[in-house]
Amino acid sequence: MGGGVQHAGAWGSWAWKPIARNALFARAYHSCDVVQGKLLLFGGLKSGEPKEPPLGDMVAFDPTLLTAETVGPNGGDRRSHHDTAVLANRWLCVVGGWDGAHRVSAVCCWDTEQGQWERWAEGPSNDPPVGLSSHTCTKVSEHELRVVGREGGLRTQRRFASIYTLRVNPATKTYWYKEEESRTASRAGHSAMLLRDAGGYQLVVFGGRDSSDCEVAGRWGKGKIHVESIHAPKMTEQLSRLVGSENGSRQAPKGLRHQSCTVVGPFAVAFGGETLTKGRDTVCNDLYVYDTRCSPPSWFRFPCSDRGQKRVGHRTCLWNDKLYLVGGFGPDGKTPCPEICVLEIP
Repeated sequence: MGGGVQHAGAWGSWAWKPIARNALFARAYHSCDVVQGKLLLFGGLKSGEPKEPPLGDMVAFDPTLLTAETVGPNGGDRRSHHDTAVLANRWLCVVGGWDGAHRVSAVCCWDTEQGQWERWAEGPSNDPPVGLSSHTCTKVSEHELRVVGREGGLRTQRRFASIYTLRVNPATKTYWYKEEESRTASRAGHSAMLLRDAGGYQLVVFGGRDSSDCEVAGRWGKGKIHVESIHAPKMTEQLSRLVGSENGSRQAPKGLRHQSCTVVGPFAVAFGGETLTKGRDTVCNDLYVYDTRCSPPSWFRFPCSDRGQKRVGHRTCLWNDKLYLVGGFGPDGKTPCPEICVLEIP
């Protein structure tokens, strides 16, 4: 399954190296999460055809053995443009998304130990959005998620993005939304970064609209966040070296949506996406690094010369000190890539 061409970034300063190839990876607007040492891919789209329904299968990729298998068939809930959170390293919590006919706000969970879907019920005080798609869902603790997105049905969406606290209880298999008073500018296909600061943590959102602005969608004190930070000393050191090189420019992503974003130590790494500027060639292949070590934090852009690495609707995730790039549509914005790559910074 391995092999393939190594795709070089700016002047050879970074590269996505393909490590596995399988038709099961060929999807976009899916989710990808690490659960019990495996990358779980769920849902997404197989093509850019507007009438094609989303996938509903669950695929497990073993990054050690480089093998893939379908662990959940295409029988249950179908979703694309959804987001996910992992609870207790066991439950994959799928929040909202497009089911082929509607934007939904319902929560369903895949129990990795039982190998089956669980139907979760709405709690008594649930105040759910009408529907959510191209939103973000960030884990705050084992019982609390923070959702940021534009609420809307099939034809209408709000002109701002709402912020919701989503409480989840795996013991009772219930969930309930509560809309926060604060809002952000209208965003869809944005990214959310849970970042440490002097007082604790803040959730920063960017992208999904025609600007380069970052907005804060939540603040928590040091004792309020119960999320394990992933230990990645090698990747952190490589990103520090990349930011310190002369290869990047101080430039924030502007007018970008459906990019990937993963926090690695004091950095956030964003890649690809599509620009909202009108034009034919909208799919991107730039790597952006957000450096929070300085005050205020700073973006660095590292362009890529290889058109073949353009991606939109893909995912990145961190596991065992490596950053994985999974699926997405390629340069034409409609053909899915059947590859998993790792980021290499020499």
